[in-house]
Amino acid sequence: MDILAEAGGVQRQANNLLDPVAMSHRYSVLIDNALYHFGDWSRVTGLSVSWQLCELRAGDQGNSGWHFPGTTSYEPITLSRAACAESRVVQLWLSRTSKNPRPQSGTIQLVDFLGTPLVQWRLAEFFPIGWSIETFDASAGRPAVETLRLAHNGFLGDEISMASPL
Repeated sequence: MDILAEAGGVQRQANNLLDPVAMSHRYSVLIDNALYHFGDWSRVTGLSVSWQLCELRAGDQGNSGWHFPGTTSYEPITLSRAACAESRVVQLWLSRTSKNPRPQSGTIQLVDFLGTPLVQWRLAEFFPIGWSIETFDASAGRPAVETLRLAHNGFLGDEISMASPL
């Protein structure tokens, strides 16, 4: 490989360092209660929603019928990151929640490398259902990973009662 081609490859790599698409994203968890700012997380799973399929058939319609969405169901959310200073805040929240369970509300934001929110999910009434830290081996050269599991009542704003006026 000649020197110019090699230099061009280095230039492309340097440009990627400034390219926002090439930078990694993270998730910021903002709790409405200012005592508990959970900080940034590197992985979030379970941000999903599904609806039970409901079927209605009239007696005189034969095999035809109508389909429509039924009950909304949300998966528990799992947050993961390298253990850090904010892990103490999570531990404080867990100890207080285990003694006096109170659902919290807050927002999970997908943020870019500058911290600018790209997408957010507003969680209604969430509470912890699990916490763990993976086995840590200092000789492996990897950080200890903290995992927090949350149950919640939704992020679509569909928890509004049918009896309430729009």
